[in-house]
Amino acid sequence: SAAIGCKTLGVRLALRHSSPAAYVCLRFTRPRSSTTAADASGEDVILKWGLLLVPLTTFCLGTWQVQRRKWKLDLIAQLASRISSEPIPLTLDPMELKELEYRPVKVRGHFDHSKELYILPRSLVDPEREAREARQLTSHPENGANVITPFYCTELGVTILVNRGFVPKKKLKPETRLKGQIEDEIDLTGVVRLSETRKPFVPENNIEKNRWHYRDLQAMAKVTGAEPIFIDADFKSTVPGGPIGGQTRVSLRNEHMQYIVSTAFCWKILWGTPLPVWRSKA
Repeated sequence: SAAIGCKTLGVRLALRHSSPAAYVCLRFTRPRSSTTAADASGEDVILKWGLLLVPLTTFCLGTWQVQRRKWKLDLIAQLASRISSEPIPLTLDPMELKELEYRPVKVRGHFDHSKELYILPRSLVDPEREAREARQLTSHPENGANVITPFYCTELGVTILVNRGFVPKKKLKPETRLKGQIEDEIDLTGVVRLSETRKPFVPENNIEKNRWHYRDLQAMAKVTGAEPIFIDADFKSTVPGGPIGGQTRVSLRNEHMQYIVSTAFCWKILWGTPLPVWRSKA
């Protein structure tokens, strides 16, 4: 006897005839319903429009980043202009102080060196050195701290906090820089700084060990008995053997150009990719 086998996508049906040696295979295929075809067509349209919206959305994001970059550059220019303006008398009004950040002010009084605070680690703010090192692959700035000293304002009758400036790590202890510990009453100019919130990955301030990592004016004022008013002394306040003043860094995070390039690159790739075409299977 002989047998003929047939594999199909449908159902294999073997019918045995009168002759015991023969098999007949019939192929059945399931017809595609109109409902299934309509659903597939609808899905194709949704996918095509979805892929079209991706590059358009990327283009809009890139345009928005251009506007954001312009706004950020204008803001940096305003801060740079403010910090170089003429100093004004310090005000004690909290509402006015909120509008005076980076604005130079002038005070007269004397320091209380017995209550120094240290913000660390810090590196020396030196624009000329930073400009030179910007062209180098590596740089090794000296680490140290900013010395915060209570300053009694004789004309205002209050004590404020003054960032006298940078000292290297080896000069952190006051006894290593006695020559720079000013005892006389002086005129001082500095820029107003507001309180900071702790940024991600920045350690908590260690009040017991006098190790501060960000400006928490309320906590600093409580420890020293001063008002929560803080100024960065300017470079002219520097004296031999003392902290180096002028440690105000006017900088804002400005990465919008990288964002613009990234979104433009993605838009180019996505826009240049043809939309796939789905064909209904017969």
